[in-house]
Amino acid sequence: MRTKLRAVTAFLLGAALLAGCSSTESGKASPEGAGGAPQEQVSIAKFTAVPAADAKDAPVNVPVNVTVSDGTIDEVAVDNPEGKPVAGKLADDKKSWSTTEPLGYGKAYTYSGKATGTDGKSAELKGGFSTVAPAAQVRGTLFPTDDQTMGVAIPIMVKFDAPVTDRAAVQKALTVTNSANVQGSWAWLSEQEVHYRPEAYWPAGTKVHVEAKLYGVAYGGGAYGASDVTSDFTIGRNQVVKIDTPTHQLVVQRDGQTVASYPASFGKDADPELTTPNGTFIVMQKDDQWSFDNPQYGYTNVLKKWAVRFSNHGEFIHENNDNAANIGNNNTSHGCANLTEADAKAYYDTAMIGDPVEVVGSITTLPAKYDWYDWQIPWAEWQTMSAA
Repeated sequence: MRTKLRAVTAFLLGAALLAGCSSTESGKASPEGAGGAPQEQVSIAKFTAVPAADAKDAPVNVPVNVTVSDGTIDEVAVDNPEGKPVAGKLADDKKSWSTTEPLGYGKAYTYSGKATGTDGKSAELKGGFSTVAPAAQVRGTLFPTDDQTMGVAIPIMVKFDAPVTDRAAVQKALTVTNSANVQGSWAWLSEQEVHYRPEAYWPAGTKVHVEAKLYGVAYGGGAYGASDVTSDFTIGRNQVVKIDTPTHQLVVQRDGQTVASYPASFGKDADPELTTPNGTFIVMQKDDQWSFDNPQYGYTNVLKKWAVRFSNHGEFIHENNDNAANIGNNNTSHGCANLTEADAKAYYDTAMIGDPVEVVGSITTLPAKYDWYDWQIPWAEWQTMSAA
């Protein structure tokens, strides 16, 4: 009996010794965990991902950023719901990786990655997150648009197709740079429109670059920016129209020098409703023919040539040969500057959108509410209209 017991004991001991280690693919033994399973080799490398795993309402205009400590990144991927990878770039030191394209609204993304720790062991990254889903996407438009040449009084205009609640957030997304290093200020003219201008007219020849990085910006009330928009335009020559209504002359100055003086008939001097009002206006529009309508004063569809609009209140510089007897002698129009056809054509050919038109001498000063009224607002007041 004792001999058999020794044999059984020896057999069991041998079996136990055989179960005490297992072989990896490299042939090295790995320690055994509870219950006899091999323990996982844990790397000291640690991944950090922003947005974190299971994050909700992640911003779409902030890059996904993956970093690793105590190791280097071997690979990282962020996939959209269709399984397509989002473009990204690994840093030269292989310590971080970031997306290089914006994310989509209201989408679920997954990320994965591998890193090698300084201990030579491998670490894995797995997770996913979802992006914010706007209640509304609001479009912004920018003027001037690309490749235009504008007059020295042109403001930069950003208009939105819905009201903006968080104007400060929007304004932070707007930048203006220019070749003359001129400083300016944004001013909100309404809850859907913000303009930018310098304190004085733009220097002639200035190159202007505007960026409205609105995509992903929270406007308030669940609304977000629909897309980014940019513009590159040029300021042309410095041309200013000067109107002193009692003189019956429309003077054109270029670089401070008078280059033309045209006899004119302005609005009726004694009638505050019909006079050409005081103020600094901006050439807004040019048409070789325009239909004038004012049923209150008994005329409709009166066609006049070479019409240059400088206020949405209704003021133009245009041809009116029907009023030739008063041109240069009396102010008899309903607020416009009447020129002879030849003079109107000569001026029209030099006019540019954005040119300033400065009017003095009238009994009426137009309130600052008719587009484009930017230069009717004193600079100190203009600055107070910024949301920054």
